[in-house]
Amino acid sequence: MAGPRKGPGGAEEPPPLLVKIVMAGESCVGKTSIVRRYTEPDSPPAGTPATSYLATIGIDFKVKLVMFNDTRVKLQIWDTAGQERFHTLSTSYFRGAQGFVLVYDITNLKSFQSITMWMQDIYEKAGDEVDVILLGNKCDKESERVVPKQKGEKIAWEYGIPFFETSAKDNVNIEHAFSLLTKEILEKKSCVLYDLDVVTLNESKKRTCCAF
Repeated sequence: MAGPRKGPGGAEEPPPLLVKIVMAGESCVGKTSIVRRYTEPDSPPAGTPATSYLATIGIDFKVKLVMFNDTRVKLQIWDTAGQERFHTLSTSYFRGAQGFVLVYDITNLKSFQSITMWMQDIYEKAGDEVDVILLGNKCDKESERVVPKQKGEKIAWEYGIPFFETSAKDNVNIEHAFSLLTKEILEKKSCVLYDLDVVTLNESKKRTCCAF
């Protein structure tokens, strides 16, 4: 079993910062393919005969270690099932998440129309301050498009969240989307830690003053 990770000076490095991200959206929009493309970039493209992924049954998760501003971050990405019969189970995993990747399929109007429902579930289970990013997936299927890019941009603007059109098959915007979401989560964490430090410092000063 490997020991603690050592830094350049031989000192033990702190454990990576754990970030929980949840994939959300209807079934068959490509959530699993997006996760695999991001966490296993050297695997064959999704959609090839060897990697045609079945709809996720229940819950699965992948882990990816990334560096952000010299900080090691362990992304725990939960892939939830989009089928209605798994809805209660899937949304139960929303609690405690710092970020969400909400996905629709640009060739499936119903998956786009369900975004409002999924956003309500996210806000109800995880709070309205959680970071969310919206992905219009399967942009490689332009000839089958039924959801204009402008519609995705508009609903993302209404919710105040970032938006990308992506392709897990062609690896379009996958890395960029996760990097942006991670950046926003960590910046929010830094603000919270700073606020806590200020409160702790003020409380310490009060106790010191009262001691005299």
